[in-house]
Amino acid sequence: IIYSTSTMYQRIVITGNGKDMRLYLNGNLQFSTRDEYRYHEALVHPALAAMPGALKADSQDVLVLGGGDGMAVRELLKHPSVKTVTLVDLDSRMTKLFSEQAMLTRLNKDSLTNEKVNVISADAFIWLRSSDKKFDYVVVDFPDPSNFSLGKLYSDTFYRTLRKALKPDGMVVIQSTSPYFAKNSFWCVVDTLKAAGFYTTPYHAYVPAFGDWGYVIGSLTPFTPGENYPAGLAYAS
Repeated sequence: IIYSTSTMYQRIVITGNGKDMRLYLNGNLQFSTRDEYRYHEALVHPALAAMPGALKADSQDVLVLGGGDGMAVRELLKHPSVKTVTLVDLDSRMTKLFSEQAMLTRLNKDSLTNEKVNVISADAFIWLRSSDKKFDYVVVDFPDPSNFSLGKLYSDTFYRTLRKALKPDGMVVIQSTSPYFAKNSFWCVVDTLKAAGFYTTPYHAYVPAFGDWGYVIGSLTPFTPGENYPAGLAYAS
């Protein structure tokens, strides 16, 4: 253990073993530096590479819900099309840690202090209901719904609110746990998105620290895969 703290919302623990650094929240693994690129590239790039404005510089406003470690934001900033990123995370201690601690900012490439990025400390459910801003793309990177507070962020009500926050050609991607180890939960996310009015595109990627991991793209029109991936990706393209 190289760092640990308890905040109002969670227990944050970072471990180190040689070149492998791992983040745990409330005892649950969030990433390993050996393979986190697989998870975050697979989360961010497939939908964004297919969007109409993918080749137009500074054209897209992006919302990230959760993801306080800044890894998803790091991937978003690889796209010249991204104009602004709004990150909403409940725990300000988490975003502060990943904005200031050198060993962690090296991992996220200083993404949380980038001039394009606005970090907001708030309950995503409440913030989304009160915001009137529209987004081209939303990345939902919450922990798995292991309690009521998290479960509301995977609900029909939340997804309908999320749909209203999208521009007409907008898309959302949601980390959706393992389709292998938690098959019912994975397909529940798919069905709930459909009930909220989305076209759904489920997919999965192998992340050694987690095993087979699932994601779901929600779109307002039928999804067509694209090829506008940024250069230098290690896995997603």
